[in-house]
Parts: sequence; C-alpha cells; structure tokens
Amino acid sequence: MRHLPSEELIHRIQHSETDYMQDRMKAIEGRPGNPEGVEIEQFGQALCLYSRTMPWLSFNTVKGIKSEDSIHLDAIIDFYKSRDRKFQFEIVPAMVNQDLLSSLAARGFYQSAFHNSMYMNPQELKDMPDAGIVIKTIDKDEFEAYARIHCLGTGLPDQGIPSVALNNRVLHSRPGWSFYMAYAGEQPAAAGVMYMNHSNASLTFAATLPEFRRQGLQQQLLRRRIWDAKQAGCSLVVGQCAFLSQSHRNMETVGMKLGYVRTTWTEREA
Repeated sequence: MRHLPSEELIHRIQHSETDYMQDRMKAIEGRPGNPEGVEIEQFGQALCLYSRTMPWLSFNTVKGIKSEDSIHLDAIIDFYKSRDRKFQFEIVPAMVNQDLLSSLAARGFYQSAFHNSMYMNPQELKDMPDAGIVIKTIDKDEFEAYARIHCLGTGLPDQGIPSVALNNRVLHSRPGWSFYMAYAGEQPAAAGVMYMNHSNASLTFAATLPEFRRQGLQQQLLRRRIWDAKQAGCSLVVGQCAFLSQSHRNMETVGMKLGYVRTTWTEREA
C-alpha cells in the first residue's frame, strides 16, 4: 500500500530521522570515558545533540522542534553557547508555525539550507539487487575499510579514518544497525548504512570512493537495504539527500518519493 502525503506521515518520517541519530549518539556516548564528549538534552519536543570533539553541524543539531517549543528557545541556545559551539535547527514543515520561525529570526537565526527527506513503503519494491554487483554486510574487523570509504567518499581527511572506524564499530552489534559494502571486483568501493526500529527503516549514510562513482553501486546499495527492510517487515523506509543531487536521482529511480523539504537554520555571523 502506497503512503499518501499527510501530517501523520510527516511526523513518522521525522521520528525515524530523529530516532536513528539519537541511537547513534547514545552509542558513541557509551564508549569508555565518552571520548567524543557527547551530550544529549531534551527541551520539550526538541532533541539537542552535542559533541565536544566533533564540531560538524550534523553532530550539533536540534531535531524534532515543534511550535510549542518556542518557550524553550533561549534554553536551547544557552545549551550550545555555554559549550561555545555553532549549531543548527532542523525545521520540518507542518511541525512549526510562523511564531516559532519569527522567534528564531529575532534571535539572529536565518534559513541557511534545504534538505530532502525521501520515503517509500519497502513492500512495494519488486526488484532485488543486481546479482552482478557484490554487496556484503560488514564484519566487525572491516570498519577500517568502511571508514576509508566514509572519509574519502565525503571529502574528510585521512586522519579521520581511525575515529570514524571507532564511532561506527560501536554500532555493529547494536540492535537495528546494518552496515553494507559494495565491491568493484575485489575492491571495497562503496558503503551504505541502515537502522531499523519497529516498522521504520532509515538509510542513514552512503558514500562511494571517487574513482568508482557512476557505476550503479549506490542504486544497488539502496535496493539491497530496502529489500532487507522489506524482508524484516518494515512498512516505511526513509532517506535524506540534497535536492537534485545524484543521491536524489538514485532514490527516485528505486521508487522513493519526496516526503518534505526540511530547512536548516543557523546563527548569523557577528
């Protein structure tokens, strides 16, 4: 059964996105001594994620904020300012009203980016992954190879490979998480990650080494993950991508549709 656009569907997509990121951060926080300095705070419906050692906005973000959370804006801003950290608000259509948006603007925040949230019912997927492309789930001792694809495929420096390996290895045996590698010959060439919880599956990450792009690896990684979600009985698969990116095209090709375009709000530079 195809999902039709509705406020209920929007909330379900948003919950899926928040759910996987919260679980990821909890796993990293649970490493001995919490070396990445992860903190997770809740203000009303707004989930605030922070890392002392990972300054990227995806690890320092406010998710799930709703109109009624306007009363918590100053507390949220203070949470990050007291830690001297730049952060972002993720704003989802149908979850906020004009009052919250004007309150953000009054506090020096502006809409700085757009991002797609895509979805489909995996039970609609009819095509299995192409048997000509080898895709395997990752064993615990393969996270250095995974981290290499993660870093080089997203433009991060080689120095980040050990940290990325550690912060993803903690997810290997954690319920709901699956890591996949696609091969070009015998060479690990692309990777994808999925998190399943209840009847929802989130396609949380994907990357391809630059020299192996445009070979259909990501489309097959999408099909494999969606197929596995179908076999697990999920009724919703969610993924994120930049508008009109290759990831957007790949997701449309395999049958995913646009759920909504969320906006990112960041503070103006002084």
